[in-house]
Order: sequence, then structure tokens, then C-alpha cells
Amino acid sequence: MSGGPAGNGPFLYDEGPEPLHTGAPRRSGRLLVVIFGATVLVAVLMVVLLPLVKGSAGDQSREAVQVFLAALAKGDNDTAYQLLCQQEQAKVTPEGIGGRYLGAGSGSVVGTSDAEVAGAPAQRVRVEWADGSRTTMTVVNVDGPHVCGVTPKG
Repeated sequence: MSGGPAGNGPFLYDEGPEPLHTGAPRRSGRLLVVIFGATVLVAVLMVVLLPLVKGSAGDQSREAVQVFLAALAKGDNDTAYQLLCQQEQAKVTPEGIGGRYLGAGSGSVVGTSDAEVAGAPAQRVRVEWADGSRTTMTVVNVDGPHVCGVTPKG
């Protein structure tokens, strides 16, 4: 049993070595298609369900202004100040919020409408005060809804 060139040498069995993989390789892209399809389905569901969970932009703006007005009515200027956008926080101190934003008596939200501020989507929230006067507060949704301005009382 002398060995010859590689592949011709002594073998354990009389036959020659068999290839380890005898069939043609199969490539199935089904797994990738399933993963991609599931990812797309989850993304579409997130887009559809997010407004149901968080509410529409108008609902979020209405809530933010209601919390803002309730905080001011209770004298909680720090909470109200945190609900202002950065531009408004630069214009007023926590102690000066009431004079700028409060009307006569208590205020209630009576409506919202879509708007645009500096090219960004915003909401105009109409507030009616106990004396019948109205103001409009602008709400911008940047890291959550924030009050970002008020029209004069009238």
C-alpha cells in the first residue's frame, strides 16, 4: 500500500473519496423576503397606529394649552414655563407668564386649526376667557407640544 499522487493513494475503502456535498447548491431567498415583508408591515402599522395612540396634532395641542392654562390658574408658573417653546422662554420669565398669557377669569379652549410657523407645522388654539375676549395661542410640536406665542386679547 504505497501512496501515489494525492487522490490516488491508499484509501480506507476500495472506492475513491466522494465529494462531501453531492447536490447542487440551493439558494432560497424566502427568508429574506419574509424578513423584509415583516419589517415593512411593522413600519406601516406604526405609521397608522401612532395617531391613534398619541392623538392628532390638534388633540395634542388642545391638551397642551389646557394643561398650560390650568397651571397658570393654579399659580404653577414653573410648569407653565416648561410648556413654552425655547423662543418664548427667552422672552419671558416664569414670574411674568401670567401677565402675558392669562386673560380675564378662567380660559377654555374653543377650537384648533392648522398653521405654519417658520416653515414648520403648527396649531393655532383659540381660547375664550370668562369676559368673552379671545386669544389664539400658537403650539409647535418640537419634542412634544409647546406653546410658542399668543395673539393679543380681543
